[in-house]
Amino acid sequence: QVQLVESGGGLVQPGGSLKLSCAASGTIFNIQVMGWYRQAPGKQRELVAIISNRGIANYADSVKGRFRISRDNAAMTVTLIMNSLKPEDTAVYYCNADSAPVGTSWGQGTQVTVSS
Repeated sequence: QVQLVESGGGLVQPGGSLKLSCAASGTIFNIQVMGWYRQAPGKQRELVAIISNRGIANYADSVKGRFRISRDNAAMTVTLIMNSLKPEDTAVYYCNADSAPVGTSWGQGTQVTVSS
């Protein structure tokens, strides 16, 4: 019953920046955790960053110091600011939400391509 809509993907040069946004909608009691995962061609989906409803964030080692996740609990949105992008960051990025009582929801994904 939860829908997630992502925006902000695109093409950027190495060293550049992008901001991804995700908005949740539906009848939701509480979204406990929201975050971003990514999947590159030929690879399995991996965690990028997650953030709890208390604002506690966790990042994959590969993006620490470069990406920052934030959320607006009232608006049920989550944002990922990506700086110092590298070609290996190229992937489809998926928004994720863990909510009560619905459970886990996924967005459709947005393409991020880092290339010269």
